[in-house]
Amino acid sequence: MNLFDISLYKDYVGKSIINVVGSEALKEKSILITGSTGLICSAIIDQLIILNQHHKFGIKIYACARGEEGLRRRFGNYVDNENVIYVPYDANKDINFDFAVDYIIHGASNASPELYISNPVDTMLSNFVGMKNLLDYALKKSVKSVVYVSSSEVYGKKENNAPYLEDEYGYINILDVRSSYSSSKRATETLCKSYSEQFGVAIKIVRPGHIYGPGLKITDKRISSAFMYDAIRGKNLVMKSKGEQLRSYCHSLDCASAILTVLLQGKSGEAYNISNKKSIISIREMAYIISEVAGVKLFFELPNELEEKQKNPMNNSSLDSTKLEKLGWVGMFEPKEGLESTYKILSRSEIKRASKNI
Repeated sequence: MNLFDISLYKDYVGKSIINVVGSEALKEKSILITGSTGLICSAIIDQLIILNQHHKFGIKIYACARGEEGLRRRFGNYVDNENVIYVPYDANKDINFDFAVDYIIHGASNASPELYISNPVDTMLSNFVGMKNLLDYALKKSVKSVVYVSSSEVYGKKENNAPYLEDEYGYINILDVRSSYSSSKRATETLCKSYSEQFGVAIKIVRPGHIYGPGLKITDKRISSAFMYDAIRGKNLVMKSKGEQLRSYCHSLDCASAILTVLLQGKSGEAYNISNKKSIISIREMAYIISEVAGVKLFFELPNELEEKQKNPMNNSSLDSTKLEKLGWVGMFEPKEGLESTYKILSRSEIKRASKNI
């Protein structure tokens, strides 16, 4: 359902756009966004809609998705607005857009560990081929700025608990099929840098940490998503590890304002971590917060074979956000407020959805 039906969410979107540095540059511009129904890019579109609705920015949003039905479920009647245009899109197929845009954000990608294992070829191609096609389009149409949404998983494993800087890289087992995600993200970043150097395409790279927020899909198997929906159903949370792994948890609206900031202020060919320095916590701490706000219990048990294969091998994927903050960006959500508000908004969304199905 359209999250704007929940007034609490719409209020948060309105507050979050203050953190987009240089937003005035978006006035009367056009932007193409892939992965537009996903957790991250749907939040970006929400912010752009509010900029249009409350601040008269006149941004034309080309929302790319495999089907219009999913887009309408997420954004409701906003899809009928002249400033939100549905564009059929598959990251694995050639594109032939008959329009030009000022900006591009490429966020289309398999984003669930279950898919990295079950569909590794599609995972790799949607990253590399999808970005290659958009870079060619950007070159042909002289696009002002492009952002590639990469991942903190490009860093691989390291031995200490210090947050990663953008030029630090650890070990990735390239013959582990789960590495279809991290390896293709790495390769695509190099492709972006190559287009920047060889052809002068203004391409910036962002590496989000572990993103959560009200746009979480019920089908998302990542632990923060699964725990949130279990809690909404009143189920106790079951963790399949000690939960000591450090993660940079970041609310989707913080991630969205950071991406728009990099789009407008970032340097071509550079990568920027997206992390709220106040939200670097362990998986166990994240789970405890959800269990507390939902009034459910947290238990621990051993993982089965499939769950072990899907597990992120990085014990520490915390990110240093200094480079991003130097652009003027600041995060809005600390873990307690972010997770609690996500629980409240999703709970209301589920109640509304259930009432419509009666």
